[in-house]
Amino acid sequence: MSAVRRKFGDEYQVVGPARSGTRRERQRFVDKNGRCNVQHGNLGGESSRYLSDLFTTLVDLKWRWNLLIFLLTYTVAWLVMASMWWGIAYLRGDLHQAHDDTYTPCVANVYNFPSAFLFFIETEATIGYGHRYITERCPEGIVLFLFQSLLGSIVDAFLIGCMFIKMSQPKKRAETLMFSHAAVVSQRDGKLCLMFRVGNLRNSHMVSAQIRCKLIKITKKRAI
Repeated sequence: MSAVRRKFGDEYQVVGPARSGTRRERQRFVDKNGRCNVQHGNLGGESSRYLSDLFTTLVDLKWRWNLLIFLLTYTVAWLVMASMWWGIAYLRGDLHQAHDDTYTPCVANVYNFPSAFLFFIETEATIGYGHRYITERCPEGIVLFLFQSLLGSIVDAFLIGCMFIKMSQPKKRAETLMFSHAAVVSQRDGKLCLMFRVGNLRNSHMVSAQIRCKLIKITKKRAI
């Protein structure tokens, strides 16, 4: 029979009949670094439940997807808001009369889309160079400015909070924890105990540390 490739976590292992003179490697349920090699399958329509808790879903994603969503969200939001500022200037006719000193535009010194994009970035990042600004004769610009401020605060809080929580998770802490290669069964206080050693490579102390173990036991059914 041909070998079967099965995926456990992020690694592939070949599972098949043992060849002559070779010992088939047993697959681990839990790696020595604490990672559980279990995948959820056949969820069907239950995948939509991940969207109900979008914040936790983003935190659990890998770094490359988090960075991609981070960049795409800001890029799309910036382009959409800059297009709205450019649309206001275009509908009011400010683009054709921007160089007229007697005309009061909605946003001063906005001549085209790049200048509208720079105005949005200066406003969103609170840089304020002073060259481009909103005039008092533009009520739609004032409403858009308020909407931009609220939307920017929500996006910043959501994405930056997601990145901060993801960076603060000690997922790589297990890399500096060493486990003994072999476990022993010995009698302690009149009972048989499964014992192994755990070592911390860092100089810092671990306070209130808890260790949880999983025991896999195969039971044989007895014929009645």
